[in-house]
Amino acid sequence: MTTNDPGLYIHVPFCRGKCPYCDFYSFRADAVFKARYTETIIKNIIKEQTQKGLTFRTVYFGGGTPSQLGAQNLCRVLDAISKRPDAEVTVECNPSDLCEEWSQAELNALVSHGANRISMGMQSVVEQERKALGRRAGEQQVRQAVAMVKAAGVTDFSLDVMLGIPFQTPATVRQSVAFCAESGATHLSAYLLKIEQGTPFEKVEKTLNLPDEDACCELYLTACEEAEQNGFYQYEISNFAKPGHASRHNLIYWNDEEYIGIGPAAHSFYGGKRYYNTADAEHPQTVEDGEGGGFEEYAMLRLRLTEGLTERGTKERFGFALPAALRTAAKPFAERGLLVCDESGVRLNPKGFLVSNAIIAALLADAED
Repeated sequence: MTTNDPGLYIHVPFCRGKCPYCDFYSFRADAVFKARYTETIIKNIIKEQTQKGLTFRTVYFGGGTPSQLGAQNLCRVLDAISKRPDAEVTVECNPSDLCEEWSQAELNALVSHGANRISMGMQSVVEQERKALGRRAGEQQVRQAVAMVKAAGVTDFSLDVMLGIPFQTPATVRQSVAFCAESGATHLSAYLLKIEQGTPFEKVEKTLNLPDEDACCELYLTACEEAEQNGFYQYEISNFAKPGHASRHNLIYWNDEEYIGIGPAAHSFYGGKRYYNTADAEHPQTVEDGEGGGFEEYAMLRLRLTEGLTERGTKERFGFALPAALRTAAKPFAERGLLVCDESGVRLNPKGFLVSNAIIAALLADAED
């Protein structure tokens, strides 16, 4: 299923400091290395565009911390990309980077070169929680960064909130979500902390004062409720948006559509094939990762969305109805109030999302038979 307008993901592996919970590929780098990295990224983008004849419908700078690449380098990369006039162009930014290292003129330049969506990692507006996560930006810096984004003319911006973190309560979750709404954010990502292997948090997990499993469930459901009360609709397990502001780039992933990944640790899905780059900023190798786009993969990704796995979408994509075995497997979960199974398809609700891995595995166990 090759189209002429996939998404483009660009990995920027630079961070000023490593957060203790993060296992993404990132490191500190000086200006010379960043400039050299920028040149490499541009060459790889031009190579992909030329060889495949691509025009991108979305662009997403992720990381790491893309704002650490600097405005000038980001603008140069943006100038090299062949994108549709209506492309969504997202840049992840650390609020403290914008406040401490960027000028308003630099952010204005980023927007003038095509960036039209900013995603900022706030994580928590509560001081005790922020410090426990090792985040630099407090409430005032986030407010300042939001003001800079608005002054640059960006009306579409997202804030991240982390759930299940040290010292967190339902009240503080409501406080962070309400802050996002008050700031004018059009998108909110709220995701549960996962203790990753090899991170500093793993070494001290027992001392972190983390909420237990039941408490985490309550925190997640509280975030869903508070987001809805503040005008955000949930469209994916961890993502909420004001109407018309869902992340178009991330929907490419969840709709199992095509995208090209540039940079170390970046993944791609194009021409029915999946492949990825090794986590090596200087000499990344491309590794084939098998075929993609089959029904089971499509169903697994679509079930992350509140719209779920629909009869209409399945017929349009594969030419057949939802397997009877999948519907049969869905009934016990529907009876427990974890999902809806009706004539339009199968879709999980917030309670179902809390145990989504188990539900999706059960639904797909016999789906292809």
